[in-house]
Amino acid sequence: MERLIKKPKWLKSQKLGAKRAVEVEKLLKKYQLYTVCEEAKCPNRGECFNRGTATFMILGERCTRNCTFCAVDKTSKLLPPDPEEPERLAELSKKLNLKHVVVTTVTRDDLEDGGAFQFVKVIEKIREKCNDDVTIEVLTSDLKGDKEAVKKIVDAKPDVYNHNIETCKRLYPKVRPMAKYQRSLELLRFVKQIDNEMLTKSGFMVGLGETEEEVYQMLDDLRKNNVDIVTIGQYMQPSIKHYPVHEYVHPEVFEKYKEYAINVGFKIVESAPLVRSSYQAEKARELLKKRSVL
Repeated sequence: MERLIKKPKWLKSQKLGAKRAVEVEKLLKKYQLYTVCEEAKCPNRGECFNRGTATFMILGERCTRNCTFCAVDKTSKLLPPDPEEPERLAELSKKLNLKHVVVTTVTRDDLEDGGAFQFVKVIEKIREKCNDDVTIEVLTSDLKGDKEAVKKIVDAKPDVYNHNIETCKRLYPKVRPMAKYQRSLELLRFVKQIDNEMLTKSGFMVGLGETEEEVYQMLDDLRKNNVDIVTIGQYMQPSIKHYPVHEYVHPEVFEKYKEYAINVGFKIVESAPLVRSSYQAEKARELLKKRSVL
């Protein structure tokens, strides 16, 4: 769309965890599993792999949406859900001794339930094979607003339900043309209606051309729908074919957004240039532990 603009010095990710990353990547290949860390080119994947954590991506590599910011594959062949995938994912979670397992997916609008059934099977297998105190976070698509599909997943009792709003309402036609801002908010509200005790989470990017007022509006909208955890990070254009970066937001502005988010009532706020949806996701585990003690 436009040429890539030069990144500021303070936006360089640290090359952490290279050795551990190689080990985890080998295991992922062995178990025939994908991570969003690799598919979406997350800048923190070395650091997270070094901690032995990864966000598993189920239901294949191919996404059925045409979001202009995303690096996930939109061209390969759509495959039916792999019935053995939940078993392999649970086995690898056990092998890595994960305490907090994050499971996300490409958007699969071609499936009747958007892939909800596969999420349920993954949750069941992790509970079956891993330590009793393992916590599970799911990061789903909007499931086309299918409340029955959302309820299937909530009823399987993940500990955290995450769905990203991604950007402000004004930019949806350009950035998420097949999604709807209000539909995403309604999904998050519906999760709480089914299970008020379940932690809900959402996240969005900045630097796509939104105003500060629109950032505050997103935070207000999420809190009005009882979202507990929010992540805010800098958008980084994957290639010249993707939506252009309009601005590299300074770390001081991220701190300002964090302060506002805390003041309006979010329980956990991650706001910094390199923050992504699952960065420091295990903090939710600490929050759940505190809750169980009270």
